[in-house]
Amino acid sequence: MIRLVAIDIDGTLLNDQHEITEEVKRAIGEAKKRDIKIVLCTGRPLDGIHQSLAELGLLREGDVAVTMNGAMTLETKTKRVVADQALNKTELEEIFEFCDAHSAHVTYFDAEKMYVPHREISILTARDSLLLNMPLYSQLVSEASEAIRIPKVMLLDEPEKIEEVMVALTGELKERYYIVRSVPYNLEFLHKNVSKGAALQALSEKWEILPSEVMCLGDAENDVSMFEFAGVPVAMGNATEKIKSLARYITKTNNEDGVAHALRTWGF
Repeated sequence: MIRLVAIDIDGTLLNDQHEITEEVKRAIGEAKKRDIKIVLCTGRPLDGIHQSLAELGLLREGDVAVTMNGAMTLETKTKRVVADQALNKTELEEIFEFCDAHSAHVTYFDAEKMYVPHREISILTARDSLLLNMPLYSQLVSEASEAIRIPKVMLLDEPEKIEEVMVALTGELKERYYIVRSVPYNLEFLHKNVSKGAALQALSEKWEILPSEVMCLGDAENDVSMFEFAGVPVAMGNATEKIKSLARYITKTNNEDGVAHALRTWGF
């Protein structure tokens, strides 16, 4: 019996027009009526998924969301932090120094804001700020507070630049940080212990839910850890081949109500 469903957002819950279809909304509503917990698990901050949470009725007492690829788990109604794993200023400086040497566009976050430590703000960064519904500030790394807690540092750049940076990643950086790419134009650096899977496991233990009672749905590399934890991992039809290879089932694409198909076929 499935008691918890973890759902990625971009490329999974949302179709290519960044919408939740009515069929998906109905299926999630049916799951909620069966007392199945629905948890959105995303690389976005909480403010960046508020519309999706509201559309799905997931702003109630007790609802939570896994954000920033697992760096912050929050209550959706109160925004209270349930758990977090953040980077500090020294780690920000190390990551920025490496990325800046490759002329890659860096942004970094605290719980409420995006920061750009460059004179130039790229179009991709400006668009992402709007997409995430998060205010964007210009702030050099040296100007960041010594006490800042940073859920993630992110590169937003052309796919070719992201690939160049990935090739140049040192073994030390790979050892010190959790580095993940969720879409072609970004690369994220997070605390070593951060992942969607780790956050999902912590929630499952808190709610006394077994891995075999957890379904997850995803499409990209930042969903791998969820697929490794959940007893019923379901890949979208549009998922990467790696995600499909880890899946127990493969559903329809995000443009074909794939979440609804998965819930009704393997979740109820």
